[in-house]
Amino acid sequence: MSSSLKKIQQPIQEELKAFEKHFRQSMKSNVALLDKITYYIVQRKGKQMRPMFVFLCAKMCGGITESTYTAASLIELLHTGTLVHDDVVDDSLERRGFFSINALWKNKIAVLVGDYLLSRGFLLALDNNEYKHLQILSTAVKKMSEGELLQMEKARKLDIKEELYYQIIRDKTASLIASACSSGAASTTQDDEVIEKMRLLGEKIGMAFQIKDDLFDYGDLDVGKPRGIDLKEKKMTLPLIYALQKADKQTKRSIVNAIKKDSENPRKMMEVIDFVKQSGGLEYAHQVMKNYQQEAFDILNEFPDGEAKSSIIDLVNYVADRKK
Repeated sequence: MSSSLKKIQQPIQEELKAFEKHFRQSMKSNVALLDKITYYIVQRKGKQMRPMFVFLCAKMCGGITESTYTAASLIELLHTGTLVHDDVVDDSLERRGFFSINALWKNKIAVLVGDYLLSRGFLLALDNNEYKHLQILSTAVKKMSEGELLQMEKARKLDIKEELYYQIIRDKTASLIASACSSGAASTTQDDEVIEKMRLLGEKIGMAFQIKDDLFDYGDLDVGKPRGIDLKEKKMTLPLIYALQKADKQTKRSIVNAIKKDSENPRKMMEVIDFVKQSGGLEYAHQVMKNYQQEAFDILNEFPDGEAKSSIIDLVNYVADRKK
């Protein structure tokens, strides 16, 4: 883990340690195969950014409670379940440098494990009478599914407008970070206005997070070489949408045709990447990301200063400045 993330975690270090036990316990099953797979999942956990948002928002909005641990476990169970399903949908054999569940145990088992994790999350909320958490997270899972399906439906046409792109990423990516922030607040206060502000904060951060991901596909403005994975998968990202909006009809047709018919051709994809760069697509997307980042800071400015608030500010900067 990077030193900047360790610094961000400082105000909630003890809580995150306690959360690990909480989370492991929430995955327990009487089925040996399931226990083996969930143990594997726990061993290869990622940065745990969503639980960090839960704890930091709770700390900023009142203080960490037992309900905060339930919210963090619920978020992580649902996030993990959707990732397991994503790997099946995308036919991915790797996740964070490890084999994916479907690579090791095949698709049928991976789908069932994803279902198990989602149901464990919902039961965790019900067992603790946390109906507000259940409502927040069920809404997030619904939006994530809608966002993915909307993207798939529109991907074939390759004519996504900017507004539709924002709707897709708001549902697909930002809704889970929004639910982490709002459930963190809901674990410590019943003030609906504060809970909604935290939801909006998470949404702004999630939008910035996804646009940063879009930029990685083109080598960002200052980071590494282009990946071109989104182009290969015919995903319409903000730099490309902007570049196509500015292009004349003929150029637009030839770029769209290249993506539709030659997405496996590295030379053709480099031509598309160069076209996006020359059209100012990266600068535009970078500016939009910065705008969302600023909107997140504007919401945070309404809250009193403290170590939790400072860590959230650092986390918002981390999301926009990260190198991978």
